[in-house]
Amino acid sequence: MATLPNPLPKLASDPSGRSLGLQLPPGRLIDATCDGPWHEPLLWHAEQSASSGNWTALGAPAGRAGLVPVLVDLGGSQGGPQKWELMPDEVSYPGDHDAEEVLAEYWEECAAQGEEWPGLAASPALTADPDARAAQIADTLAEQGPSWFRSPYLALVPARRSADVPAAVGWSGPANHESDTARLCAVLRSWEDRFGIRVVGLGFDVLTVSVAAPPTTVEEAERIAAEHFAFCPDNVLQGEGTLEAYARQLVGEPTWTFWWD
Repeated sequence: MATLPNPLPKLASDPSGRSLGLQLPPGRLIDATCDGPWHEPLLWHAEQSASSGNWTALGAPAGRAGLVPVLVDLGGSQGGPQKWELMPDEVSYPGDHDAEEVLAEYWEECAAQGEEWPGLAASPALTADPDARAAQIADTLAEQGPSWFRSPYLALVPARRSADVPAAVGWSGPANHESDTARLCAVLRSWEDRFGIRVVGLGFDVLTVSVAAPPTTVEEAERIAAEHFAFCPDNVLQGEGTLEAYARQLVGEPTWTFWWD
């Protein structure tokens, strides 16, 4: 798949973003990787912490410029993205992977012996517009104070779609579970299609997505919980402990957060 042109280098000489149809606040371009500076910026983030309305104000114009919004946490123990050990040269293309094959492989590695992969969950009905739900969750993360994201800042990433954001920056947060983040992004693409998710927040090892079609029954949630377990075993093993208990938390939940130890 051909690489899309990266609009971010234009911000070096035009920090306001006017040439891209944007009105950006002061910000900084990030090109730091674990192997030194990348040949072009991987993301831009504002120099001021996110506040309510930032996502809505920049989201649509950024999309027209080939950029996708995401909140990045600058307040974690590992600092901001320039210290995240980004590895863009280790990432393949999300479209080269099949989501169910990826999840089935993870399931086989992590599930108890004899537990069969149940297959992909069906799509519940949308309860919100996916982009409107993403803006709502972004505002909530910006307003609620310390949580998974201690200090969220609005960032823009050159990507084809929201699900590709982790791969586009070479995010290495799940490295103990998967070294090629594009495989996880293939699952995120499937969740975009089935559950209306958007990648809203990235920390050093934390990922939060908004959900426009959450499960409405425990039965629906149990199938989705199996996918979550394969995608991020720590969510269950270091959380509720069982898929059944974890599933009950997913019913009607508009936000899914994943953390890899």
